[in-house]
Amino acid sequence: MQRQYTIFWLFILIGQSAFAQLTSGKPQLVIAFDTASKPIQFGVSRLERALQKVGQALKKEPIRSNTQSTGILVSVQPAQGEQFIREEGYRISYQNNSLLITAVNDAGAMYGVLDIAEQIQMGKSWKTLTPKAVNPHFTVRALKVNLPWSSYRSGPAMEVHREICRDLAYWQRLLDQMAENRFNVLSLWNVHPFSFMVKPTNFPEANSFSASEMADWKHFWTTLFRMAKERGIEPYIVNWNIAVSPEFAKAYNVKERNDTSAVVKRYTREVVTQVINEYPDLAGIGITLADWMSNFSGTNSALPEMTPKDREDWLEETIITGIKAAKRPVKLIHRSVLSADPGEMRRVINDAQLPDTTLVEIKFNWSHGHSTPTLALTHDSHSGKRDDGYWNPLPSNYRVQWMIRNEVFFILRWGQPDFIRRHIAQNTAPYVNGYFVGSEGYIPAKDYSHVKSDHQTWDYAFEKQWLFYQLWGRLLYDPTTPDAVFEDSFANRYGLKSGKPMLEAYSAASQMPLRLASFYGSTWDYTLYSEGFLAPFSASKGFQDNVSSFISINELIDHSTLEPTYLSIKEYVNQTLAKKGIPKAKLSPLKLADLLDADSKTVLQRLEQVRSGASPTLTCELADLETWAYLSRYFADKLRAAVSLQTYRLTKDKTHQQKAITYLNQCVTHWRKVSEITGSHYHEVPYTEGYISKETAYKDSQRFLWSNYLPQVEHDIALAQED
Repeated sequence: MQRQYTIFWLFILIGQSAFAQLTSGKPQLVIAFDTASKPIQFGVSRLERALQKVGQALKKEPIRSNTQSTGILVSVQPAQGEQFIREEGYRISYQNNSLLITAVNDAGAMYGVLDIAEQIQMGKSWKTLTPKAVNPHFTVRALKVNLPWSSYRSGPAMEVHREICRDLAYWQRLLDQMAENRFNVLSLWNVHPFSFMVKPTNFPEANSFSASEMADWKHFWTTLFRMAKERGIEPYIVNWNIAVSPEFAKAYNVKERNDTSAVVKRYTREVVTQVINEYPDLAGIGITLADWMSNFSGTNSALPEMTPKDREDWLEETIITGIKAAKRPVKLIHRSVLSADPGEMRRVINDAQLPDTTLVEIKFNWSHGHSTPTLALTHDSHSGKRDDGYWNPLPSNYRVQWMIRNEVFFILRWGQPDFIRRHIAQNTAPYVNGYFVGSEGYIPAKDYSHVKSDHQTWDYAFEKQWLFYQLWGRLLYDPTTPDAVFEDSFANRYGLKSGKPMLEAYSAASQMPLRLASFYGSTWDYTLYSEGFLAPFSASKGFQDNVSSFISINELIDHSTLEPTYLSIKEYVNQTLAKKGIPKAKLSPLKLADLLDADSKTVLQRLEQVRSGASPTLTCELADLETWAYLSRYFADKLRAAVSLQTYRLTKDKTHQQKAITYLNQCVTHWRKVSEITGSHYHEVPYTEGYISKETAYKDSQRFLWSNYLPQVEHDIALAQED
């Protein structure tokens, strides 16, 4: 009895962690590092978490020049030896029974510690890790996050996020995830951010915030930028150029948009300088030369027409002058969009003589980067064709970042590692130093699509889409990151013996939106929404029926492709009827249908391997993958129906018409299954509402749920029967 009391009091005195060491026989593992470095502290916190899971306590101590402790040593010092370590890179090696992490900056050291934590989580010992040196593949690995105030898109799909996006707890979680996944740039986008950040000295009427409200905003931005810096992440604000707040427009009798008057120029110049001076952790400012710099759409003859030189001159006189007048340098994002010109852009960047490399962001395949890894079009001309003037000749003071916009899946989970690897392999070039990843019509904050449920263990939308962010971030940092890393994430998250079936299921399921966006050529945001099989607006790449946003059989037949190796329905049928052989380099619609069916089969087989005993939360992920599987089947049979229907229309052979109707009946079955699965845990959500008028022919895109479009799926049968 006396011995039991002794053990009890011993437990109380030394704490649970130390008691575990006594009973397990494991001594404390010492890690020596710069304890004043916030990024390294972050990495060590993740290492400590991984060690706790295996019953190993961690003792943290400051690193000194004479540190000789046996354990883990984290050293930030200039590169040495034959193997050159760049910024944000690291080396893992052993010396005198100690594990060394060597880096040239704090972010690299943080990534090295995160690497060790990950390997321990995968079951390895800190004593037996494979020595290696890792450097980032890209120096810019950025998330694009729209803000719901002064938002570019409007309506409930933006407004629903206002409360969460003012909550610093949300941003802390997002930044934590970004650091863990090796993202190093947070870009925050809205029309006019400045009036939410400062009370302009010479233009106090630019916002109507009281002193206390302005103090709240100041605390928000200051804390957000500081938290980013503490995780090795550079924060940027990006706006849409010639725009002022409603309060400014009223007070100074100017237009909110496209007003190039002297007072707007002076305000813009001064507010940029003031923002930089008041926020020392703000890394840079981005600018876009488009929407409110000319009447390029031809919809309002009252707006002045600005030439590319006019636009760049305005940028030079306002944003760049404001940047150069600040007390410290910041970086510049110069977007390449419809109204840009590479020659004029080069002139302004050259004349600016900014100390840091300017970031030139270019939309990859316009708003649908999740399509083909082939660069088929960009966003810098009315024709939508590629313009290599941005990188030919090779620039000396700026580099290009591809913007991989996601406007094609907002609800269903997605993750396809091989697509990202292929994308990086095909689009790495001397003039490219990174990628931006994000959406325009979607903010990854409030998960407003999921019904309230006990299995909803995530608080925010980006946490539900955890694999999307992990794949993009980790592979942009190191494209050789093996699938085993992502498989292990599933195993640890859900207690699985192996995560391989889940990653294989995801990889196959996630092909569907890529294949549709590659086949159905699109341009701006609302010209394609793959997970809904919608095209609310015309992309000028085929017939639009002006009936519904749902892609009908006729629209599928008439539309051209984005991926150059894909044959459209009309091209394929014409070549087949002309008895022309299909080139080996081309993919026919029927071959594409076969690939989609194979994807679906793989998904459903892998799900059966993990469904038994799956937790409710894992079951929710499985439902998303099953939805993709039936969407793949739907797309496959619709392609076959389209080929048969177009063949009938040209030959008048009714057997082809009947085949088309048979396939379309199968499509109805698939869509009913999609509606059944999604209806079990998703409800109707706003999509284009707030952006288009209620009189538009595509008003059925204002609110989205798969079951809403069953009548249009059935209507395809009537279209096939009409001929």
